[in-house]
Amino acid sequence: MTAGPAAAQAVRADPGDAAQLSSLIALAFHDLPPSTWLIPDSVARREVFPDYFRLYVDHAFEAGAVYTTPELAAVALWLPNGTGHDDPPAGYDARLAAVAGGWVDRFRAFDAQLDKHHPAGERHDHLAILAVHPTLQGRGVGSALLDAHHRELASGAEPVAAYLEAASLDSRRLYARHGYQDLPEPIPFPDGKPSTAMMYPMWRPPTPVGRTEPV
Repeated sequence: MTAGPAAAQAVRADPGDAAQLSSLIALAFHDLPPSTWLIPDSVARREVFPDYFRLYVDHAFEAGAVYTTPELAAVALWLPNGTGHDDPPAGYDARLAAVAGGWVDRFRAFDAQLDKHHPAGERHDHLAILAVHPTLQGRGVGSALLDAHHRELASGAEPVAAYLEAASLDSRRLYARHGYQDLPEPIPFPDGKPSTAMMYPMWRPPTPVGRTEPV
């Protein structure tokens, strides 16, 4: 596949693409620090992740917004948040146990850690996942997906804020170019090991869309 910033196009995804998009996320996220913390074994991670991320894809189709490209080369999952935390989908814990198997306690601890640090009290949309096929990263594809929803957030009578948890220093720098600001404290992994492993919560104030740089 080839693409460049000029070719990047964001479209709303179709629910019929859920399986392919879930596999794309599993591929793009395979080696991220949170992924290796959740399931240290690479083979087990490859087996579990497509069904695990399907939980989020299905939830975003039901309750939020799902963006992709015409070639299904990237995906962004957005979930609306009112004055509290995102509500999990119905039956989430049972479905999580079914797909995660013996790793489920790590997934539950990770979910609880993110939920504890999720900001409350202001309407915002949560970027739960942004994944780009590894061969297309750095070519503006992710930027196109971000900008598409940022325009939606800015289009109402009152612009809406956005929130995310960056999984790496590289993605943290990327989101900063799109107007996201660091919240005061990084989110450590549940057991604190290694001490350098953490997520970076970031907030985008409710302002009109500005200039962005390629992902």
